[in-house]
Amino acid sequence: MSMKPNNPETDVKTTENRKLVLAEKIDNKAKRKLKAQRHSGTSAWFGLGMMGLIGWSIALPTILGATLGIWLDKHYKIEHSWTLSLIVAGLTLGCFTAWNWLSKEDQAMREENEEDNQQRIEQKQEQKQEQKREQHND
Repeated sequence: MSMKPNNPETDVKTTENRKLVLAEKIDNKAKRKLKAQRHSGTSAWFGLGMMGLIGWSIALPTILGATLGIWLDKHYKIEHSWTLSLIVAGLTLGCFTAWNWLSKEDQAMREENEEDNQQRIEQKQEQKQEQKREQHND
């Protein structure tokens, strides 16, 4: 049997490397838990609430346009209907508002996913480097 002689320097480096790896693992778990806590409200009710928000952002300008159009039709008689024109304008404004809000939410989700993916890639690279260091030290 051949045994390697104990080298205090390599033992200290290996111990420090293991402590560093353990600290990184704990840090990663803590980050994941914090992220999960931030996104704990993303349930079915949250999704239904978002659909309601989008619906109201379309319905409210449309209803306001119809109401204003009816009032204008009663007080200012013209050849074309104010009601129909303002319903279309309110609907257009509401759809634009909803689309704008959804695109911002989508962009925020994409950025968050990109950050998560980047962190995973960095973690894998660090793990590979650590494995190489450990193999080199052995």
